[in-house]
Amino acid sequence: MTTVSSEPTTPTRRLPRIGVRTTRRATAIAFCAWVFAVYDYILFGTLLPEISDRFGWSEEHAALVSTLISVGTAVVVLGVGPLVDRLGRRKGMILTVSGTALASAASAGTMNASYLVGIRSLGGLGLSEQAVNTTYLNEIYAVTEDEAIKKRRGFVYSLVQSGWPVGTLVAAAFVAIFLPLVGWRGCFLLATFPAIVIALLRRGLPETPQFELQRRLRKLRQEGKADEARQLAAEYGVDETPAAPLVEIFRGRARRNTLVLSFAWLVNWFGIQIFSVLGTTVLTKAKGISFANSLVLFIVINAVGFAGYLFHGWAGDRYGRRNVIAFGWILSGILFALMLTVAHGTVSVVILYSLGMFFLIGPYAAMLFYMGECYDTQCRATGTSFINAFSQPGAIAAGAIATAMLASGAHWNQTALLVGAVGTFLSGFVMFGARSVDTVDD
Repeated sequence: MTTVSSEPTTPTRRLPRIGVRTTRRATAIAFCAWVFAVYDYILFGTLLPEISDRFGWSEEHAALVSTLISVGTAVVVLGVGPLVDRLGRRKGMILTVSGTALASAASAGTMNASYLVGIRSLGGLGLSEQAVNTTYLNEIYAVTEDEAIKKRRGFVYSLVQSGWPVGTLVAAAFVAIFLPLVGWRGCFLLATFPAIVIALLRRGLPETPQFELQRRLRKLRQEGKADEARQLAAEYGVDETPAAPLVEIFRGRARRNTLVLSFAWLVNWFGIQIFSVLGTTVLTKAKGISFANSLVLFIVINAVGFAGYLFHGWAGDRYGRRNVIAFGWILSGILFALMLTVAHGTVSVVILYSLGMFFLIGPYAAMLFYMGECYDTQCRATGTSFINAFSQPGAIAAGAIATAMLASGAHWNQTALLVGAVGTFLSGFVMFGARSVDTVDD
């Protein structure tokens, strides 16, 4: 989607097309990068009970550490978007996956809580992977020669975004297999090498034509060739007016979605923090399942979550992304509440937990692509990263509330219900305040 010039113009040139092979290669690499970014991010939550036991932390202290890490992560995530809008999508993707490798390797050397908070904050680079992915692929899919992808771009992107449950599944599986062999430090090290390989592969990807055009326009303005910049912009039918990306996401049609989606992410991350990041803790503390069994069950739960991504990606193309996201999160909140209040046997817990994850994380397949459609090329990375950054205030608030409730004597069952299930339910209603967007090819 591009900004149309204030003076009506008929484009006389079109952006270069991206070939089928390049499009599919970029898609595959984006999926792998997101899988290992999620592996690194979720690994911390999965191993938190083990790390806590190693250092002798109480439940309240462990929750505080998790909350402080979310603060640092938010700062890092917020800075990625403007950087990508300035340096380029390709360089941004290399930066984020390199950050994943660094965070994983350094986490293996954890000595105390302060060190862990500092180094896990760098995980914000990996968490930014999804925002950079949606920016890059949104622009690539708009000019691709691959008609199969172009017509089903939302569903195809759901395959990329399904790296969340796959990464979570990989993290749980690796912990179950390798924790007895290499310990929790070795589990962190396992994520380092795939991330390095992906960073090298990304060096061979092309920059998006949309960003290349914006870079040419910016260079002409810097050289004092304003007339040439206006003429070039008119030939492509875009707006060449210079503007700060952070300002642009709060102007015109973009403002409402920036505000609504940011708040929706914040509230929904109450559920993500409780049921995804701290999923093994919920199963062990709230439902009384052993840690070893919780790892196996979490693999099953996230396998169902993978199907949720595919379903919501398909449904978003067919029925509209905003409504699919809203209804999914409302259903998720209800299912998690039932799991915490009426489910007692292992089978009923797993069924309701799995369905809750299906409708909690699945809508993000539609959400990330929807976010990219909300913004113009000159501020797309800033907009998606800005909204993405609100995941961390949500995680911080959820962690702070959970810490306070546990410290006051509340059980994990009550904490997960009031923080996770209610937050997820409310986030669905918030989504109805967002505007639907029209997809326009760049």
